[in-house]
Amino acid sequence: MKKFEVLAPAGDIEKLQTAYYFGADACYFAGKKWGLRAFSENFEQDELKEFIDYAHKLGKKAYITVNIQAHNSDFEGLAEYLVYLQDIGADAAIISDAGVLSLAKQVAPKLTLHMSTQACASNKYAAKFWADAGAKRIILARELSVDEIKEIRDFLPPEIELEAFVHGAMCISYSGRCLLSNYLTGRDSNRGACVQACRWEYYISEKGRQDKGEGEKYEIQQDERSTYILNSKDLCMINYLDKLAEAGVTSFKIEGRMKSPYYVANVVNAYRRAVDILENNPQEYKQDEQRVVELEKCSHRYFTTGFCLGENNRECIESSLPISTYDFVAVVRGNDNGYVLVEQRNRFKVGDTLEILSPNENFNKTFVLEEIQNLDGTQIQDANLVQQVVRIKCPYALSERDILRRKK
Repeated sequence: MKKFEVLAPAGDIEKLQTAYYFGADACYFAGKKWGLRAFSENFEQDELKEFIDYAHKLGKKAYITVNIQAHNSDFEGLAEYLVYLQDIGADAAIISDAGVLSLAKQVAPKLTLHMSTQACASNKYAAKFWADAGAKRIILARELSVDEIKEIRDFLPPEIELEAFVHGAMCISYSGRCLLSNYLTGRDSNRGACVQACRWEYYISEKGRQDKGEGEKYEIQQDERSTYILNSKDLCMINYLDKLAEAGVTSFKIEGRMKSPYYVANVVNAYRRAVDILENNPQEYKQDEQRVVELEKCSHRYFTTGFCLGENNRECIESSLPISTYDFVAVVRGNDNGYVLVEQRNRFKVGDTLEILSPNENFNKTFVLEEIQNLDGTQIQDANLVQQVVRIKCPYALSERDILRRKK
């Protein structure tokens, strides 16, 4: 049986624990410096060790992102950090910069190196270059078709692994090399500080008329919903994992270190179930619209297969705000004398029909909520306080970190 890796994002401790619980084989996360998600909570150095150990106890892997486009000043303290990652047992460092790779090979020769998608490996010669330089895994550029991926696989030594993004937001710039955030806000997207300026609304005006005070600003509209022209639809390859597998990809990567724990749970759970079929019964792996319906239950933009199937890349252009079909209402914190302890995330009340998100057999079971209690035993009708912990009655045996959601 061929094994594949479900690789999940972890922007903070809760997301990391959630990802592993819902079936991720590995998580990628960052320290406080040198990663490309500076606005995530991220991890202190002692936390990195703690959660790498946590992953290993679960039989999982932990990859640390060190993937900024480094300037001279970024190398201060970097050698010591790479040695630290090696010493605490990081399963790999994800890097994008040739200088960082060179330094890592010198000071931390036992540290496994993965080349980030930011390194823009879009052809077999670039992939071979990074492999020859010491990378064990190439995280492919997102602009490749499965045919191109197959060519790269055939060109590389068999021990070199290929990883590809399969789900989540995509940068409208080539493999994430965007400068829009830099120009408009001074925050460098290639050094972890992207403000996602591509998601903003824009107007157009004719310069000559504007200079004379005569020009008007016009909304750049693609349809009746919005004026977004620079951002992409969300990638969704859940019905085509078999094609990526046949092309030689062994690690399926989910984007979303800035997303909610519910997003991480929902997406990881869906891909875990799909990959289990691909591994155990590949002949049964067929397109299934219900997989997409499941992914629509958390916040997303309209889905696209991007460049993977060789389609016109204009199909990626987005024109809408995020949508979802369900609300995340509570996370299970434990059990208490026949009741389930839950932490509220969105308001819910007696009479609501709730659906269970779980990695076990309770997945997608529903029940009507008949009773809510405060921790002192007082009956209430409405859980309307932010993150309040309450007891509820549920006919199913729920586990810590299961999630409750409600159809909109």
